[in-house]
Amino acid sequence: MGLGICVCLDEISSNGYDNPAFQLDETSPQKGHLKNKKIKNNETSKKKEKQMIGFFELFTFADALDIILIIVGCIAAVAAGTGQPIIIIIFGQMTNSFVVTSLNVSTGSAEMNNSACPQAASDIENQMASHAYYFVGIGFAVLLCSFFEICTFVIASARQTSRIRDKFFFAVLHQEMAWFDTTPIGTLNTRLTEDINTIHKGIGDKIAILIQNFSTFLTGVIIGFAYGWKLTLVILSVTPLIAVSGGLWSYILSMLTTKELMAYAKAGSVAEEILSAIRTVIAFNGQKKAIARYDKNLEEAQSIGTKKTITTNISTGVSQFLIYGCYALAFWYGTKLTVDERDNYDIGTVLIVFFSVLIGAFSLGQASPNLENVANARGAAYQVFKIIKKPRPIDSSSTEGFKLDKLRGEIEFKNIYFSYPSRPNIQILRGLNLKIQPGQTIALVGSSGCGKSTTIQLLQRFYDPPQGQITIDGHDIRTLNIKWMRENIGIVSQEPVLFATTIAGNIRYGTEDITDAEIEQAAKEANAYDFIMKLPDKFNTMVGERGAQLSGGQKQRIAIARALARNPKILLLDEATSALDNQSESIVQAALDQARAGRTTIVIAHRLSTIRTADVIAGFEKGVLVEQGTHSELMAHKGVYYALVMQQNYQSEEPESETSNEETEFETEDENSEISEKEDLYETADLNDLGSSNRGTEVAKYGSLRRISNRPSLSRASTKRFSERKRRKKQKRKAKKVRVKETLPDVPYTRILALNKPEFCYIAVGVIAAAIAGGVTPAFAVLFGKIIGGFTFGKSGEALTMRLRSLSFKALLQQATGSRLALMTMTFFTLVTALIIAFAHGWHLTLLILACIPFIIVAKAIQAKSMEGHAAQDQKALEEAGRSFNFFINAGVFRFGAWLIAHCFMNFEQLFIVFSSVIFAAMNAGQANSLAPDFSKSKVSAQRIFHLLDRKPAIDSYSEEGEKLEKFEGNIEFKDIHFAYPTRPEVQVLQGLNVKINKGQTLALVGSSGCGKSTSIQLLERFYDPMSGQVIADGVDTKSLHIQWLRSRLGLVQQEPILFDCSIAENIQYGDNSRVVSQEEIEEAAKAANIHNFIENLPEKYNTRVGDKGAQLSGGQKQRIAIARALVRKPAVLLLDEATSALDTESEKVSGATADFYFMELLLKRFIKQCAGFEERELWAGGLKFYYILEEDIMLQNVLLYRKTDGHLGMFQNQTLNCRHSPFFSVQKFFETMVLQFHASLCSIPDSPVFF
Repeated sequence: MGLGICVCLDEISSNGYDNPAFQLDETSPQKGHLKNKKIKNNETSKKKEKQMIGFFELFTFADALDIILIIVGCIAAVAAGTGQPIIIIIFGQMTNSFVVTSLNVSTGSAEMNNSACPQAASDIENQMASHAYYFVGIGFAVLLCSFFEICTFVIASARQTSRIRDKFFFAVLHQEMAWFDTTPIGTLNTRLTEDINTIHKGIGDKIAILIQNFSTFLTGVIIGFAYGWKLTLVILSVTPLIAVSGGLWSYILSMLTTKELMAYAKAGSVAEEILSAIRTVIAFNGQKKAIARYDKNLEEAQSIGTKKTITTNISTGVSQFLIYGCYALAFWYGTKLTVDERDNYDIGTVLIVFFSVLIGAFSLGQASPNLENVANARGAAYQVFKIIKKPRPIDSSSTEGFKLDKLRGEIEFKNIYFSYPSRPNIQILRGLNLKIQPGQTIALVGSSGCGKSTTIQLLQRFYDPPQGQITIDGHDIRTLNIKWMRENIGIVSQEPVLFATTIAGNIRYGTEDITDAEIEQAAKEANAYDFIMKLPDKFNTMVGERGAQLSGGQKQRIAIARALARNPKILLLDEATSALDNQSESIVQAALDQARAGRTTIVIAHRLSTIRTADVIAGFEKGVLVEQGTHSELMAHKGVYYALVMQQNYQSEEPESETSNEETEFETEDENSEISEKEDLYETADLNDLGSSNRGTEVAKYGSLRRISNRPSLSRASTKRFSERKRRKKQKRKAKKVRVKETLPDVPYTRILALNKPEFCYIAVGVIAAAIAGGVTPAFAVLFGKIIGGFTFGKSGEALTMRLRSLSFKALLQQATGSRLALMTMTFFTLVTALIIAFAHGWHLTLLILACIPFIIVAKAIQAKSMEGHAAQDQKALEEAGRSFNFFINAGVFRFGAWLIAHCFMNFEQLFIVFSSVIFAAMNAGQANSLAPDFSKSKVSAQRIFHLLDRKPAIDSYSEEGEKLEKFEGNIEFKDIHFAYPTRPEVQVLQGLNVKINKGQTLALVGSSGCGKSTSIQLLERFYDPMSGQVIADGVDTKSLHIQWLRSRLGLVQQEPILFDCSIAENIQYGDNSRVVSQEEIEEAAKAANIHNFIENLPEKYNTRVGDKGAQLSGGQKQRIAIARALVRKPAVLLLDEATSALDTESEKVSGATADFYFMELLLKRFIKQCAGFEERELWAGGLKFYYILEEDIMLQNVLLYRKTDGHLGMFQNQTLNCRHSPFFSVQKFFETMVLQFHASLCSIPDSPVFF
């Protein structure tokens, strides 16, 4: 047991990774690295931790009103629980009346008929009338008490659950960033929903019913002792065994429940990751792999769930076996007492004692499911409460710390050393020393991963450095009030994060008190006002999840407006203009330059032209500040900054790099739709006039080194306000949902059963066993009636005891299956058998019972109706109150039964057989009551699932239809394309697009933000189909091609790369899911993407986990892995959607060069192979047509390359092949390399057109 607990805790703390680099305990960074001994001690202490909390700890978050409601509910539950045992006393007295009357009138035969009906029997009718009144009175009392017990507990649980949810969300928002680095977001979502819902079930009406069941049991035992202590003691002798058995099973179930919840949380995290990256999955034909991965994670949960189900059924079966054995013992000993102690025990006393303990035993049995719910709640609360109570070393909700009267903005970093907790072996900052004067603008420059973004994260106290000190105005930031400090810092991060609210609401997050006019002014300063006013709802436009309804540039401008609205004293700009086109950038840059006045500003930018005017430029290299000064000083110094400037200048001199920075129309993680500014599309141009290959030289680093890049830019101090607003939005959304009725198809139960076809044999056996078990209870009722007759006529009960022992063994069959189908089958056969027996022994009384069925149906209909949308407490209260309806039925049955006996239509034995058949059948069927709400919920769930399964997508990714071309050259054409996204049909994105690209050509799509560039790529990938027009590949409409085959010929690299929570090697392998990609191919692609050296420096190399959405990597590192993923596929058509936007200058240059090298290889192979003599050949390179001449000897040193332009002949010998960034190879060496490396497979790969 201890080992199992340790494993579970280790999985939580290490994010489920086997990689040691990810297995640091959740401690604050300032504590440094833990020693092995300390870690070992911590693991030992964790083994001793319990995986569930105490029962009373469940009510930790109850307030005074909740406690009052719980107390009132407990009193009502206790009162309701005493109702049935008190009824048993009346039943026993009534039975005595029957028996005494029967003995008085009996002349040796118990048979009575209409011709010989004793006159004395008419007295029984009057006695039964008074007993019936007691039945009715107690029934009304139970009705009221049941209603109040459920209402009070449900209200109290709802209040507590809401409080727990708020505190959990509050605790999550205020955790330090190190905790988020090692905690899967999907797991937190599961905790917030499923686990807290489990707690809600465990502290609500389940406890009320549990208390009622225990009250029934205790009352029954007390009554048993009062009327016959000997018989009671004999019956209770089995109770300790039942209790020990129940406790043991409850403990085992709670352990399994905890493991099951953890397994489902992990599976839910995988599903969330896959669905959020659905476009990447589809683009690489990864659907089957995604399903296999999800199924693999479900296998553990299924295995644990199976063990839990088997354990539940065995425990219930054992409990029922012990209870039935107790009944057998009671009848045997009760019969003996009536013979040996006639003065103390008669039939009425024996029945009172027997039924009191019987009802109590049934109550214990019915308490088992509720105990399981409470155990589940205790297990779920362990994880939830652990997060709520977790110490927060960096707590943004803390009120401690200084608040300076006046903030000047002087910042100093003193000897800072830092490594991320998730990878403690990799030092990011190595002795950083940097001082920033008040009002000064400083720019941080350097290659990807050198620590620039880490620096501003430390300034915001997302992390604390283990060594060194950061001061603001001479005060250590750890001594300042963190909420106050962050309120004075404005941040525009690399990846703009917006919330699923209106544009105005997102800007309002910048500061709490802001007017509409100030919001509009902030939007104008960020150059966002114009596009906002073109939207139908203007500032009230919903931006979607993570801003999915906006393009990248639009999101970034709103993020800038949000920062400007705060009017901060310290401004942090982490690639603030990276996602903007040239026009927007120049205007926004001017606005930012104006906003920097009077503020201390730290700028991170890869586009060095935007930081030349900075007061100080600081050059970073491998976590160390190597130089600082002005632009002119650093250019003269010729260090890191000089090298970066020279690289960008070299690129800008190339004609093909003169282009605007492209942005995507979507946030890749949640791409659903876009809002397009109604701007003109670029004009269709001849490919020769488009200029050379273009990926865009402007660089925008969109990812930071850690998950903090995904955090909102608002201060953590505003999270309380965020929670309140979130609740208001939820209420509004709920109000809207109430008005929209969900239309779901009717799903027959047979269709659900059809999904169990592989398990048909098991189901058949279970149904047969359930049918047999269904007949056991009515048979027991007949035997009970015979017992009454036996007492009446003085018969011995020895044979009966043997039969009851046999029945108690047969009752185990009742628990042979825990499926709902078996329960329904058993209930059906129970009721049918009971009615047959009842009709056979007294059709008059049975007709009365049947007359009550409509009332039962109405009660059930009310329950079902309440399941469709009424308050939970109403439904539960009706369900509990419905139980008291049995008392009214019993009163009517006995009153009418007495009349039938008085008029000689029935005898006493027949009355008890009919009554017992109905009562025992009702008690047995009552176990199926829990099926009603579950069945209603499962039916709605089934309707939703089948509605999804039956939905026929317009573009079916699993379709096997369509043509597969024998040879795909890659000629692409867009013919008169018109398109609008389904979520915004009124906004036309493409309006008659016509463009063509032939094999081997490079087509660059340029235009302002939102003009439809990325949309064109998505149409080619068939994420959508155009409303009109055709997308043609090699002369064939893409709609008629096999969709998976088409996508397998395309290689997509997106602006914001999506990586999966697996190893680096597995992410690169994902590029080609049709085969097993070798390690050599993975490394070759990584080298081409300039990521191989970085990977080799990691502790686990290619086996390193990248984290949730690649959170353990910087933006540039993620992008390079995404490029390698596309390269390993060797596609015929390459789609680069701002593929180098997240790379710094050096990385972009190298990645661009290696990608060019790789695809120029594909471009030139066939031509080299065909060379013979001095034959002239055509060559497309960088969107331009070249002609080249090779001497007969391919290995010869001289290569002639020239271009015809307007009849002019230019000849170049041994010149650089001009393809965007490729300064590394002369034409001579380029051809030499091609021939040497790829001579064996020169004709194996076709020419490849490239989209940028």
